[in-house]
Amino acid sequence: LVQPVAEDYRTLGRIAWHITMTLPEMAGQTGLDFSSFDHNQPVPSTAKEIADTYSKLAKMVAERAKVDWNDADMAEEIELYGQTMTRGAWVQGLLDHEIHHRGQMTILMRQAGLSVPGVYGPSKEEWSTYGMEEPPV
Repeated sequence: LVQPVAEDYRTLGRIAWHITMTLPEMAGQTGLDFSSFDHNQPVPSTAKEIADTYSKLAKMVAERAKVDWNDADMAEEIELYGQTMTRGAWVQGLLDHEIHHRGQMTILMRQAGLSVPGVYGPSKEEWSTYGMEEPPV
């Protein structure tokens, strides 16, 4: 969790916590009720706590969206960070934000000597679990 991008940049743990805390922070700006949630919680000391919190918050966002929004609501325009966009565009933006930071996290995991999970296919460590040979480097 302490592997930094570079000196004076976010660490792996901070990036993981950033995408975790972004879920309720951004969702709250779209009209979903996260007003009682503290977005400024400190980074936990374990990856398990970050992962557990992420899972819980992702589930909460999805459940609230299912209750509060319908298909027509996806076309409604909202203002977010000084930009006007539809709720549907916000959902895509949230996904893009996570993809961006997950890419950063896989690099930092490699630099820290950790196994990297496959994101869009098997990672170097996972080829054998699919009964395949690792591609040449």
